[in-house]
Amino acid sequence: MPLARLIALILGICVILGMVIWLIDSLTRLSGVLAMVPPWLASVLVGLLVALVLVLVGVFCYYFFILPRQESKRARRRVAPKAPVEKTEAAKENINALRQQLEQLQDEVSRQALISRSREIEDSLARGELVIALFGTGSSGKTSLVNALMGRIVGEVGATMGTTDMGASYRMKIKGVDREILITDTPGILEAGNAGGERENRARKLAADANLLLFVLDSDLRQSEFKPLTELIAIGKRSIVVLNKIDRLAEADLEAILGNIRSKLKGYVGPTDVVAISANPQAIRLNTGEVVTPDPDILPLIRHMAAVVRAEGDDLLADNILLQSQRLGDETRKLIDSQRRRQAEKAVDRYKWIGAGAVAVTPLPVIDLLATAAVNAQMVVEIGKIYGCDITPDRGRGDGHFPGEDPGEPGDCQRGGDPGDDLFAGECGGVDCGAGDPGG
Repeated sequence: MPLARLIALILGICVILGMVIWLIDSLTRLSGVLAMVPPWLASVLVGLLVALVLVLVGVFCYYFFILPRQESKRARRRVAPKAPVEKTEAAKENINALRQQLEQLQDEVSRQALISRSREIEDSLARGELVIALFGTGSSGKTSLVNALMGRIVGEVGATMGTTDMGASYRMKIKGVDREILITDTPGILEAGNAGGERENRARKLAADANLLLFVLDSDLRQSEFKPLTELIAIGKRSIVVLNKIDRLAEADLEAILGNIRSKLKGYVGPTDVVAISANPQAIRLNTGEVVTPDPDILPLIRHMAAVVRAEGDDLLADNILLQSQRLGDETRKLIDSQRRRQAEKAVDRYKWIGAGAVAVTPLPVIDLLATAAVNAQMVVEIGKIYGCDITPDRGRGDGHFPGEDPGEPGDCQRGGDPGDDLFAGECGGVDCGAGDPGG
């Protein structure tokens, strides 16, 4: 036992002994007072006093001896959740856990909106479609690349900024790949003005929701482009960097730029994930005077995309589902934390009045001390339940903390039996509950 707790225990025993001596003296004086009143009134007062003492002793014994044993038995019967092995299974488990967590929300409007979004995520997993988003500046040639991939004109080509406002998606088929593929042309980034900022936010959202990211450049990677790319990679977005318009570069310049891009992105993308193409080559004049427009040179990108989709398609789909459900889970957690805090504040106010009432109706100092301890222990237990933590009355009157009060000490509460609680990485209103991540 820690020294501080031992000292506190000794002091507590001394205080209790002092109170017992005071109680004996008070009872002696009370007997003298009762001798001066009518016998029937004395009997009623003594009976009420004995009944009150018995009730308080019963409450004390229940909360401090019987209830902890019941909680221990339930804890032993509780089985730890089994972590899924496959990523696809993990994604399904994460969606199910998210659904169950959403049922805790009391705000019906928010709950239905989040449930609708979770269904969209689940439908995306069921369809098995892969979304490939083209991301980059408005002048990098994203729409030209979409045109080349689709083999037909699907968007306006040639304007420098702002031609793709909302993002457009097109279905395509890659030889040797059995799943549906959607190509999404996102609005350009790094554009000036409020409208440019809104388009960039839209582009970032589309890129974050995609399974595979094609980051399109038209020259060496600039710092302004490096930041959004690495931010998307940091959240787990699989990325291929596409250097477009190579028909305008000399061979030596092309190799130098590719080397610079791979060097800058070392540790973010592999060297083979930097691909050079020409989606819309410039027209050239032959010696005969004839003007000819070469075919798009995008075969290296198509081959690499096909290899990535064939090798990583299931993982790309599952990883994106996990990412989207995590983002939805973060939003859900904020709403639930706010709801729990309001419920906890109401519980604290209610137990304040209960504790005050217990002290007011108990004339004996030792008994009111026991009653207050039992009330406080039950308050801690109820707040623990609000926060999804399994706190026994024994821990409630010991060193257990209120959820969110001391996040620096892990294990102060243990996860309860809510199957949706394991979604949020063991958080319990700021206290580490020791729960695992269902995503494995």
